[in-house]
Amino acid sequence: MPTISSPAQDLQDLAAFWSLGEVRAPEVVDAACDALLAGLDSPALRRLAACTRAEADYDAPELLPTALSELGLTFYPRGSDAGREAVAHSLLRRMLAGEMTPQELAFRIHQQFGHDLLLTERIAAFHDEYDILEYGDKTEEEVDAEVLAEAHRLTEQSRT
Repeated sequence: MPTISSPAQDLQDLAAFWSLGEVRAPEVVDAACDALLAGLDSPALRRLAACTRAEADYDAPELLPTALSELGLTFYPRGSDAGREAVAHSLLRRMLAGEMTPQELAFRIHQQFGHDLLLTERIAAFHDEYDILEYGDKTEEEVDAEVLAEAHRLTEQSRT
């Protein structure tokens, strides 16, 4: 299934993952290059895309927030709750676009946030259900359907 994202959404998602330390500065530079090639443009985005890998660790923390602001996108400070929720929404969109299975989503959410992020606590709990399939009364398909339904609910909730 094709991805439903846009170049701006891809850059926004990458920035959220960066804010949680999941993406390194050279990947931010690569994403800036991809964004330029996809048609996004701003002075700071061009400067970010021009960084060498050696400069990335030093320049990305300053240039990324500026580039996002110039593009009308949101910068999430490192470790912020808003950044954590943005990462969760990115993972939900990826699963709904077919880029990962419901079980992979539950694993990633549980691994990333445990049961501490209220937004995705139910998805994290589904990871536990996958772990006890052989002892429980649900099938993998039933848990998959519940994860999918919760992902749709959370996505719809975020739109309203």
